[in-house]
Amino acid sequence: MLDVQAYLDRINYEGSTAPTLDTLRAIHRAHLLTVPFENLDIARGRKIAVDEDAMVRKVVERRRGGFCYELNGAFAALLRSLGFCVTLLSARVARDEGGEWPEFDHLCLRIDLEEPWLADVGFGESFLEPLRLQTKVEQPDPAGTFRITRRRGRLQLEKMELDGGWKRQYSFTVQSRSLDEFADMCHYHQTSPESHFTRKRICTRATSDGRITLADMKLIVTRNGRRNETMLASEQERNDALREHFGIIGA
Repeated sequence: MLDVQAYLDRINYEGSTAPTLDTLRAIHRAHLLTVPFENLDIARGRKIAVDEDAMVRKVVERRRGGFCYELNGAFAALLRSLGFCVTLLSARVARDEGGEWPEFDHLCLRIDLEEPWLADVGFGESFLEPLRLQTKVEQPDPAGTFRITRRRGRLQLEKMELDGGWKRQYSFTVQSRSLDEFADMCHYHQTSPESHFTRKRICTRATSDGRITLADMKLIVTRNGRRNETMLASEQERNDALREHFGIIGA
């Protein structure tokens, strides 16, 4: 059984645990501010299994992060334990060169309260608080402005860019999925040279005023829209940065 208090301690959350919208917003934000999106186990050749207990142990006991299957898998378990109605959704992330990755490329969550909400603590740089699962509505968020549109029978998550245009992040449907359906793509992203997760070590998390990212040997700190980059000189400096900024030791 999931140790709810240990999970809440891990994300530094001390507020209400009633299954309400205010709780969902607060826990979603707390998760993103404390648990990093990272692929460090993949870089070390450590297998990531699509297993809810293992995902929770990694986040809570090992005080690590993970990628979408792990983070949203663990977060879904926490929300269910608190009494929320959670549905796993399959998403297809937009490719930089056009088109999309295959089905089950990304795992996100539908949370049903008085109305449905989209939750996602496993996409890296995206919304900090859940979005209404509603189309044609611009939704301001501390991380930017988002909207959900409909195209060719799929829902599209889009983020407003600085020039006022919209950039697709991923498409999804509201069909309920089981965790084991994501196993093949989870394996693919750990092993394929075509996967962006096998090409570069990444560790990133939101902060109260921006984001901090360690991309291979580059430390990127963004505060109030101002970006500062530092090239680290050694693996020791990189390990020090992982410990200082993400609380990760020995990854």
